[in-house]
Amino acid sequence: MDQEPFSRRHGFHRLTEVEIKVYQDAPHEFRGVLIQLAYECGFRPRNLRDVVCQILHKRSDNNNWSEYPNIDSEIHQLIDDCEWYKVYDIAERIYSSIQQSPYLCNPDKFEKELNNYFAENGIGWQLQEGQIEIRGTELFEDTVKKANTVLDGAGQSTANRELRETVKDLSRRPKPDVTGAIQHSMASLECVVREASGDQATLGDILKKHKELIPRPLDNAIEKVWGHASENARHIREGREPEFEEAELIVGVCASLGTYLAKKIKT
Repeated sequence: MDQEPFSRRHGFHRLTEVEIKVYQDAPHEFRGVLIQLAYECGFRPRNLRDVVCQILHKRSDNNNWSEYPNIDSEIHQLIDDCEWYKVYDIAERIYSSIQQSPYLCNPDKFEKELNNYFAENGIGWQLQEGQIEIRGTELFEDTVKKANTVLDGAGQSTANRELRETVKDLSRRPKPDVTGAIQHSMASLECVVREASGDQATLGDILKKHKELIPRPLDNAIEKVWGHASENARHIREGREPEFEEAELIVGVCASLGTYLAKKIKT
């Protein structure tokens, strides 16, 4: 019988998020934890090895017959030796296999436990609807999710779609597309600004002509963000690729401003 552990049954367990320190890596400990979690969710070494070999394009060792310790050791060796981004591919495939196999546990359990581990160990990823996506700070996450909800409610489907693309760009493995994320976030904001102003010019020109859209002096700050993003992402220069944190900042600003303007459109 699958039941909650003592600490959760009695309310002692509290999820404590720590500062995100890991993006382009899959720490050694996490690789082992992923295997343990798969076992907890109903996998046996033999069928977990099938999943791992499929993702890594490896042939299983026919000399390993016993599940413990032989096949289990083979799995650990395969996962310990693979590229970091392949570990997250394996996590996605484990989730998919759970969904397709009624004899395994509820996929929500796997998602919850995996995401809890990420949060408690400073890993900047999360499993959402079967896909590993970037996980920002709590403020960033709340800002983007709120923007998605407000944009959807205001009928700004194109702006919402562009904003969702930013998450996909930041989630690309092995290297995030930071310039793409900035471009999509600015495109999202541009869509909302055009709707709010009734003007089909570029975002920069609209901000100059329609000073009433954004309270002063914030309008000047947004113009500078637009100019910075245009120079460093839309018209990227050799040797000047934006940093991940820079992209995260611009996406957050665009999401917040898009939320503000979408609320004005809705009312």
